[in-house]
Amino acid sequence: MPEETVITVENVDAGYGSPVLQDISFTVRRGEVFVILGGSGCGKSTLLKHMIGLTPPLKGEIRLMGDRISGGTQEERERALRRFGVTYQSGALFGSMTLLENVCLPLESFTDLPREARVLVAEMKLELVGLKEYADYFPADISGGMKKRAAIARAMALDPALLFLDEPSAGLDPVTSAELDRLILRMRDTQGVTVVMVTHELASIFAVADRCIMLDKHTQSLIAEGTPAGLRDHSDNATVHGFFNRKQADLETLGHE
Repeated sequence: MPEETVITVENVDAGYGSPVLQDISFTVRRGEVFVILGGSGCGKSTLLKHMIGLTPPLKGEIRLMGDRISGGTQEERERALRRFGVTYQSGALFGSMTLLENVCLPLESFTDLPREARVLVAEMKLELVGLKEYADYFPADISGGMKKRAAIARAMALDPALLFLDEPSAGLDPVTSAELDRLILRMRDTQGVTVVMVTHELASIFAVADRCIMLDKHTQSLIAEGTPAGLRDHSDNATVHGFFNRKQADLETLGHE
């Protein structure tokens, strides 16, 4: 059977007022971990913001499971918004709320579940990411890696089909980053979620990505698409080859958008 396409990005110009990326097209298949990568300022996070409907693209169309996230009907947009969860670089947890209250928030906003049921679901999501015993902790009381896991628990509260992760390993040490990579794969394998991840971290790319695309700020375009190993070993594009074969010390030169 053909692989099902769950995200379609077609002829998109991405940016705010003027494009930072032009004529971008790609698809994401159900059940894969799809990575958007590139150097600082290439438009990774801008493209992600368009894909989750925070800002409309300057041109083109983005569909999530057939529904237009912008430019379509209000009904389409609302369906699309309910189909994904998202985490941001900082985790974006509410500091005045416990982890349990943070995870309960989407359930309070988008379901009619009674409080007891919301708490039960939130505890299950925290258990899924290994944080059930920290349910009553506040974000200030836990580590950076734990905040990232709590953010994933909140993003998964409504059992979305799609999960968008913006630089999930940013600021984490290698051991904690590897633990987060394993969590992402476990979410994909046990929850059936399709993951779209923005990152420049080579270790994470090779650990989790089924496919990836690479963006380039100089040409304002998508310059490569394929598996990490395929791009590393077979690309004849100098920028792509340099990205995948850079030394570990070079990672520090790749800032976040």
